[in-house]
Amino acid sequence: MLVALLAVLTAAGCASIAGVAEPITAGSVLVGDGVEPSFVQGTDDSTTDRIAASTITDVQAYWRQNFPTVFGKAWRDVTGGVYSVDTSKDKAKAPPCTDQASDVEGNAFYCPAKDSVAWDRAALLPVLRDQFGDASVVVVLAHEMGHAVQNRTSPTQDVARADPDRYPTILIETMADCYSGAFVRSVVDGKAPHLRINAQQLDKAISALATFRDPVGTSAGEEGAHGDAFDRVSAFQDGYQQGPKLCAGMTVANRQFTQRTFTDPRDQARGGNLTLPDLVNALTPDASSFFASVAGSNWSQPKLTQTDGAAGCGDQGPVAYCPDTKSISLSTKGTVPLIVSNIGDFAAGTLIVTRYALAALSALGKPVDGPDAGKAAVCLAGAYSSSVLTHKGNQLQLSPGDLDKSVGVLLGYDYASRGTSGKGLPTGFDRVLAFRAGFSGGPKSCGV
Repeated sequence: MLVALLAVLTAAGCASIAGVAEPITAGSVLVGDGVEPSFVQGTDDSTTDRIAASTITDVQAYWRQNFPTVFGKAWRDVTGGVYSVDTSKDKAKAPPCTDQASDVEGNAFYCPAKDSVAWDRAALLPVLRDQFGDASVVVVLAHEMGHAVQNRTSPTQDVARADPDRYPTILIETMADCYSGAFVRSVVDGKAPHLRINAQQLDKAISALATFRDPVGTSAGEEGAHGDAFDRVSAFQDGYQQGPKLCAGMTVANRQFTQRTFTDPRDQARGGNLTLPDLVNALTPDASSFFASVAGSNWSQPKLTQTDGAAGCGDQGPVAYCPDTKSISLSTKGTVPLIVSNIGDFAAGTLIVTRYALAALSALGKPVDGPDAGKAAVCLAGAYSSSVLTHKGNQLQLSPGDLDKSVGVLLGYDYASRGTSGKGLPTGFDRVLAFRAGFSGGPKSCGV
């Protein structure tokens, strides 16, 4: 279940995910008009319900094909029906697992007791489409169908409730995110009968997934926890990259959750954010120390200068590495303050660290220009972030939600992946993937 999605969107001011500079325009995900939604109870035959009906139809076709390979038995289509609920009408029929239609407001869910799926077509799906594109509907409903997969295998949601230490809610929801990613990969690859998703649409859709994170400071062990943005996007990407068998094998022992609570009242009071000057002062010595260990004896700490003009040194964005002077230029006007305000301090920190990473690549005699250099820089930023999270001696300590800020800036901007000439990775999906590679695998996974 994606709990209280409307509340999340409302809290965000019904705006695009923080960090996206301009709205991305994406077309419909439907092939033709999609599936006729006559099998959906309560449907109004709208485009929104056609997208939902097409998703349910294609997800079930996907599982009919893949379920036997993963689980050794045949898939069984949902038996309790599919429900489109107009929560704006007082007399709308309540779907299973609810007492009244308003219980569905702002939500989509799978009902294990009745083996059914329901969604709010008045206050949820139209908002998803407006803010995150049609593909976000596919991602959300594929997640709910992931719970239907669990109800046919192990752990079922009943088993999970009986053994929460072995199957905490966050693990159940992580598996559903993973199953969603596995299905969406088939759509992107053109294998779904009624749906198509391109790279631009996918970026917007996973931005929606990142938005539907738990409130910052939520414990991973809390009942009802779904995960922070970093964990949710990671699970989706793992399913997308490696398929449903990996999702089925997830356990608390083999899954790392980065979501954690605040331990410092002062940090909690400021929402886990430092001012930009304080961030730079704390980050600079730690980043230099980390990249000295990466580059070895050839390392020379770049001088970081702050300017109220353009950063210069090519079209790298608001933070730039200048190879000729072996320096980093940070523009303190315009984009960086906006990023800090909209996403948070470590979003800007992530950009700064990628410029230190370019300095390390230069010290190692490796290219600092072009998409490959930018990809390596993002990967090294992930490795640095992991080191900060695990090493308590740093001046900079990651706050709960800081990795979500990295996800936000990587999805919303390509600055972090730009080499010195300004060419970066074109999709947020690939930028997050590179960051995660470094976070989990360290500098060696970045080719250094």
